[in-house]
Amino acid sequence: MSVQVSPRATDGLTGLLRGVLERRYHHLHPFNQRMHRGELSRQELQLWVANRFYYQVNIPIKDALILSSCPEREVRQQWIQRIIDHDGRSGEEGGIEAWLRLGEAMGVNREDMVGQRFLLPGVRFAVDAYVSFCRSKPWLEAVAASLTEMFAPLIVKERLAAMLSHYTWVDPAGLQYFKNRLTQAPRDAEYALGLVTERFRTAEEQRRAVAALEFKCDVLWCLLDAVERGPLPGSVT
Repeated sequence: MSVQVSPRATDGLTGLLRGVLERRYHHLHPFNQRMHRGELSRQELQLWVANRFYYQVNIPIKDALILSSCPEREVRQQWIQRIIDHDGRSGEEGGIEAWLRLGEAMGVNREDMVGQRFLLPGVRFAVDAYVSFCRSKPWLEAVAASLTEMFAPLIVKERLAAMLSHYTWVDPAGLQYFKNRLTQAPRDAEYALGLVTERFRTAEEQRRAVAALEFKCDVLWCLLDAVERGPLPGSVT
């Protein structure tokens, strides 16, 4: 099902949402900028991949919460693909498994990631706050929060290029997660943006959509703050 979007609504609200991402998306965070310049140590990169895994495993949970509160069958039929993308199917790899392989390519044991051995309190707090947001807010506001995906291809391209050029010790076979997101994220963002711009018409509704996206940007920023500041509760390697 495709969402028919009013050009007037799209132009106004889309501009506001893009403005949020241009100012606050985590591609601007110093940690990500150092990553993309090839300045992270092996331990820093390993700490990041181990902690970001907690965000990855909670993505299908937050999407299930959106599904559970969405009353529209046609929307649920589209949104469920996000859960499949991350959880996979029986005998079919999903994004969570791809991230585990990314961690292994960076020298982090998958049992340590699954067991949350190196999970930092600030990362747990930020990700849990996002899940709680999707549980407690109206489903369309949770959809608006997901629109960080509008800028996801930008950061994924930078990240993939950085891994291949600066972190040659990372096994390239483990980079499939990033390659998958180059097609998944634009598809998901286009559909979610259509929902938000079509439904949020009044100034108050648009204010809530912008606030939801700002909150999600804060979640991603806080996650990186925690990783950047450490210190490790133990050694990643």
